[in-house]
Amino acid sequence: MKTVSLIAALLVGLTAVPAAAAAADQLPAVACPDTIPAETTCYGGKDSNGAYYSIAVPRNWNGILVLHAHGGPDLGAPTQERSVDDLKRWSVMVSEGYAWAGSSYRRGGYGTQMAILDTENLRAQFTRSFGKPKTTLLHGQSWGGNIAAKAAEQYKYDGVLLTNGVLAGATRGYNYRVDLRVVYQYYCGNHPRPSEPQYPLWMGLRKDSTMTSSGLRARLQECTGIESQPQERTAQQAQNLKDILAVTGVPERTLASHLNFATFTFRDIVHNRLGGRNPFTNLDVWYSGSHDDVALNLGVERFLADQSAVRDLSYDSDLTGEIKVPVLTMHAINDPTAFVEHESAYKASVTNAGRARYLVQTFTQESEHSSLSNSEYAAAVSALSTWVHTGRKPTPASIAAACPAFDEKYLKGCFFEPGFQPNSYESRVRPRIGAYGWPALTEFQAKIWQRFYPNVGIAP
Repeated sequence: MKTVSLIAALLVGLTAVPAAAAAADQLPAVACPDTIPAETTCYGGKDSNGAYYSIAVPRNWNGILVLHAHGGPDLGAPTQERSVDDLKRWSVMVSEGYAWAGSSYRRGGYGTQMAILDTENLRAQFTRSFGKPKTTLLHGQSWGGNIAAKAAEQYKYDGVLLTNGVLAGATRGYNYRVDLRVVYQYYCGNHPRPSEPQYPLWMGLRKDSTMTSSGLRARLQECTGIESQPQERTAQQAQNLKDILAVTGVPERTLASHLNFATFTFRDIVHNRLGGRNPFTNLDVWYSGSHDDVALNLGVERFLADQSAVRDLSYDSDLTGEIKVPVLTMHAINDPTAFVEHESAYKASVTNAGRARYLVQTFTQESEHSSLSNSEYAAAVSALSTWVHTGRKPTPASIAAACPAFDEKYLKGCFFEPGFQPNSYESRVRPRIGAYGWPALTEFQAKIWQRFYPNVGIAP
């Protein structure tokens, strides 16, 4: 009987591998990007909701899945190239032995909950095809940091990595772009021009406008001469640019991209997601830093938010800080897009929710937003994985000390600054009335809204 049982067990074991392989073969295999290590199998396709996905499984897979949430939001239709580009950018995860999966999301435009659903759908697809991973780590970059942080409050992951994340949420995290939109118009008066149909600036842009990003950049150049050498700018252009930068705190090199967001993404949020309602206010903001603050504050456009729009945007994206698993963040100190002070907002949210034991924040002496050093990514995900598996919480110093060993492989540099602590979010972004404490949304408030407003939030 023992022999028969042993043979039966062996047969079960032998048939398990082909069954798993057959399941994986149901996904369309595709060529891996050049940045992916040899002997990695890549898959790509489109799910039933219209979201494209990319998956990479290395031959030496360590049993850990890194599920990726990308930034943006992209305003165009989703494409396969979007998820492939993300796989290229974070191929370091595959090089370190992790499986990787990322979704394009089902549509363009804003929607944190929409992106969470598509990320969860991809996790389910991966499990159906390859079996449940030993460990699942969620990684969010930029707006994807907001998505991943929100997902970690709603779904079970083993650990979460947030890099250069937009961690103040949408109702407060975009206020500096609200300020840019009105300050720009005060000085430039060309967005819209007096001869064009007028609209409140909180819309970003009127719904039926045919303006393009290149057209907007031409207006920015007209007003500030930003694409010209400093000596080629007129005196008025130079003064306009100086005032706009001084008042908003936006770096010159990302001024065009921030204005783009405050135009086209605001239009998407207002018209496509909130039915034309206004989620922004600047009624009580005092703008300073210009050559004439009194004139600026008398002349700048003012508006008050529709509280139902604030509620829906908050429910969709604001963070409660109610994390229950290890969360590690990494942020460039001089990030010109998602300012490092977003980390202060997140720390305050997590701390005030009583969850500080689950959070470790690290900072690097870098000046880019879209990506950090591969050596640092490798060190960070390794530290997170070790924390998840052993319960030993890392420190910024221990992660910095571990980085040089990874840099021997990647040669991209280690720029951790273990002693750095960012100033408060309010030191960088002017607060609004009634929006001083963190978190911006409590778990209790979210439950109340869900109970009394069945359609609260932004539709997928």
